Amino acid sequence: MFRRYKSNGNGRSVPVASIYTQEEHPIRNSQIDKDALWAIRKIQQSGGEAYIVGGALRDILLGRAPKDFDIATSLSPRQVQRLFWNARIIGRRFRIVHLFFGQKIIEVTTFRSDEENFEDGRNNVFGTIEQDAKRRDFSINSLYYNPANGQLLDFNDAMPDFRRRIIRSLIPLSYSFSEDPVRMIRALKYQATTGFRLKADVRRAIKKNAVNIQQCSTSRLTEEVSKILSSGSALPILLNLEKFGLVEYILPQVSVYLGYDAVQRSIAELDEAVKAGRESGAPLQKEEIIYRFLKPMIVFPDSSSMSSDELFKEGFRQAKILLSPMTPPNYELERAIEMIMQDLGLRRQRKSPEARIRRKKPNAMIGRKRAAEEELSTAASGKKKRRKGQKRIAVQEAPKTMAEEHDL
Repeated sequence: MFRRYKSNGNGRSVPVASIYTQEEHPIRNSQIDKDALWAIRKIQQSGGEAYIVGGALRDILLGRAPKDFDIATSLSPRQVQRLFWNARIIGRRFRIVHLFFGQKIIEVTTFRSDEENFEDGRNNVFGTIEQDAKRRDFSINSLYYNPANGQLLDFNDAMPDFRRRIIRSLIPLSYSFSEDPVRMIRALKYQATTGFRLKADVRRAIKKNAVNIQQCSTSRLTEEVSKILSSGSALPILLNLEKFGLVEYILPQVSVYLGYDAVQRSIAELDEAVKAGRESGAPLQKEEIIYRFLKPMIVFPDSSSMSSDELFKEGFRQAKILLSPMTPPNYELERAIEMIMQDLGLRRQRKSPEARIRRKKPNAMIGRKRAAEEELSTAASGKKKRRKGQKRIAVQEAPKTMAEEHDL
């Protein structure tokens, strides 16, 4: 290991990072997605810095196969977009680039500056890698790996945290969770999935700021809960969230049922199914995840007094209430309810294809054409009835183009 130094402006050099060589850490290029390696190589060949960052490195160090690979670079989003034909810039608060490889997306983020004020929300400024490292949420997510030389850069003493198995916040806790309450969910998720312990100050801050989770948009909560349910560790994560008082704000209706053994068994079975699907290369579809999650909490009334369509509507209504304030797509919920009904020997009566065809609205062009035809027929009949010596009435020809139809 050696140190990376930087001038402090007073003529002195101060260490800013510990750099681990290829022999000093277990990360290998063979564990990195080939498309991510290709993207990094292309950015570096253009003169920019590029590193694998975040959860992928955390998972590898924990002996797990990463699901996603994120890249941090010194290039601006526009510069990255010019390099890749499959790039798309997204985001308003801080613009990032998505590289599309079929169904796979690799996220490329420009180094962010730490010179702005967190509390004022001014965090859209690009910066250096040293500044970007200080902007990471927790130390275990703040490592940078360069595939070109195999070096692992540690700006926040993250490697000692891995050895001590602790989760430490890098952003001051006085406003970290109030600035972005979703960080509380992530901290508890990391604790449940890694087996690491949260530092005492992080635990206190989560309990103090738990109510702030209500400030998150439904779209962000939907995304986070979807990640939890598809993680393969949904049960320990949800129990951890309940322990710190967050489930009652994230999924208030589910929190009522979470203590029941049947519900916990069902979520544990969901975790096993997610892991099995991941290992077999056939991951569970979102509707099946929702089906397995909601199955023990959906209660149908007496089926003899209701039609299958009424039973479906009742199940769909319950699902919407249970998942509120989450807003998953309706078609996923519909399919999940159909799967629950099938388990009970019930079948939804679907409308025939003819009944599902939407009634077409009258075409304005057809209306004008008919008006033109009526006008022509009226003029033609008038021509037959006119008397000798009467002024000739000009008969308009049938329209030959769409433009003529529009004029008529």
